[in-house]
Amino acid sequence: MNWDRLEGQWKQRRGKAVGHWGKTMNDELSAILGKYEELVGRLQEKYGIAKDEARHRVDEYKIIVEQLKHANSKLVKLHKALSNKKKSDKGQMKLKASSRKRK
Repeated sequence: MNWDRLEGQWKQRRGKAVGHWGKTMNDELSAILGKYEELVGRLQEKYGIAKDEARHRVDEYKIIVEQLKHANSKLVKLHKALSNKKKSDKGQMKLKASSRKRK
């Protein structure tokens, strides 16, 4: 077993402990930090990579997730705007139809 894998196992166990105690003490930042360290540890153990490389991969993943969240929020806003436009168009069509009937 190489040193990177051993260090990965240690970080994984440490991350679980920090995450557990962070939840118990209702300290969300500790819980989040524990999950980060646990993920870095798992990457080190599974792929036998150095700590810096594992952290780099996790950081890249976080950036991608943030970009996806941003893009998703734009799509949701666009969808709502289109739905509202369709509703208003239907309302205007009903008004035009009712005004024609009155004449």
